Amino acid sequence: MSMQSLSDRVNALVAAFRVEIPDYVASGVVDMTTGMLLAVDTVDSHPREVLDVLGAATFDLFQGRNVVAIENMFKERRGSQSTAHYFQEILVNSENLVHLFVRMPNNDDVIAVVVARKTVNIGMLFVSARRVIKNNAL
Repeated sequence: MSMQSLSDRVNALVAAFRVEIPDYVASGVVDMTTGMLLAVDTVDSHPREVLDVLGAATFDLFQGRNVVAIENMFKERRGSQSTAHYFQEILVNSENLVHLFVRMPNNDDVIAVVVARKTVNIGMLFVSARRVIKNNAL
């Protein structure tokens, strides 16, 4: 079995999202340590400036100061000593789209982002995204 580079695995992940996600519009992978967008795939063209801020917006969504404060409060109230992040998946509905952000299970510094049309069945979106992530672990 050959070892794939991280770049190859990230590209395979976004390619699998395109095939498996119902009502697919776009997907990407964000490195939370650098805020960089590691890969992106869209069915439409998007302005570069939108893609450039995706990493920063994803960081704020998962690890912004107030989000970390909430995570720490939940951990404290539950008596958890874990250093793991509390929030693993976040779903955002916009006017026409559904945006699913998922922390990778084997690397919590990497977030997969999947965008689908608002007509998507939310349950199928979650099931499909989780299956793709499980089969394409980073």
